[in-house]
Amino acid sequence: MSEIYAGTSGWAYGSWRPTFYPAKMGAARFLNHYAGRMNSVEVNYTFGRRVSDELLRRWAEAVPANFRFAVKAHRRITHSKRLRDAAAVTEEFLASLEPLRQSGKLGPVLFQLPGNFKCDVVRLRDFLARLPPWMRAAFEFRHESWFSEDVYATLRKGGAVLCVAEDEKLATPEVVTADFHYLRLRKERYSRKAVAERVRRLTLSGDVFVYFKHDETPVGALRAEALLRAVRTK
Repeated sequence: MSEIYAGTSGWAYGSWRPTFYPAKMGAARFLNHYAGRMNSVEVNYTFGRRVSDELLRRWAEAVPANFRFAVKAHRRITHSKRLRDAAAVTEEFLASLEPLRQSGKLGPVLFQLPGNFKCDVVRLRDFLARLPPWMRAAFEFRHESWFSEDVYATLRKGGAVLCVAEDEKLATPEVVTADFHYLRLRKERYSRKAVAERVRRLTLSGDVFVYFKHDETPVGALRAEALLRAVRTK
């Protein structure tokens, strides 16, 4: 049976007190509290830094068994190398995630490409060929030239998902390329009912990972929590 994982991009926001976190709660307890209300989070921290094994183990210990960490790939892979000759840095990055993988709490790895990186199907194909079969890879393209049948076919062959990212400027076509789904919902307004129906529909073809925008307010977190309530009570 397909699972629905929902959350936000990050959890360590003191400004979410007292609406989401209790007013006097210390930051060290945020993740545990977050994981009691949602079952996934998208980690942006890994985009610019290497996270220590000790820290990843602490994260894994702070959440229940069904919780999943979606992890953004390091910028050296997506922005410096732009997927070219990136096998060594990608292998190093994935090795750094072993504590999460060993705990069973590693979700998809998101490769978020820069907005000025235009379509290069050959480079994408070569990169995909070097990824390990155990990982769930999601690709967020932020230049519209990537939205083509050649790219979708390449992702399908590589077992990778097209990340459906949407904001006020750009929206990714909702095309199925793998046996799971990855949504990044960044618009200012969403209908709870419409999002819940959309996510339920997607579960017909695999697990769904959906992340709302983080902000100085906990609006995204409350949306994710409401989504989980809606799909669980249907």
